[in-house]
Amino acid sequence: METTASHIETLFEKIELYGLTTYELSKLKALETASIVLTSLVSRLSVILVLAMFALVLNIGIALYLGEVLGKSCYGFFIVAGFYLVAGIVMHLFLHKWIRKPLSDIIITQALQ
Repeated sequence: METTASHIETLFEKIELYGLTTYELSKLKALETASIVLTSLVSRLSVILVLAMFALVLNIGIALYLGEVLGKSCYGFFIVAGFYLVAGIVMHLFLHKWIRKPLSDIIITQALQ
């Protein structure tokens, strides 16, 4: 009877070890997924930041040029601001789903790898 009891104890020890190993593996997999998503996000955000700075300087230049053509520099800034207002409204109304879906797909794809 002792051998059966010792076999059962050994089996329970192996089950416990398997559970702990599975738990640790799940933690490591979640950490890997989080690090992949985070590094991807940081690299993309850095590119977006550089492009945003380029766009900002370009828009200031366009606004100043339009202001010079129209006679007052504030007119150029008003025209550029109005353009972005219209573009923002169009994006909110029509492109919101086109932007949200690809971004969520990217995050899900990275999380499942």
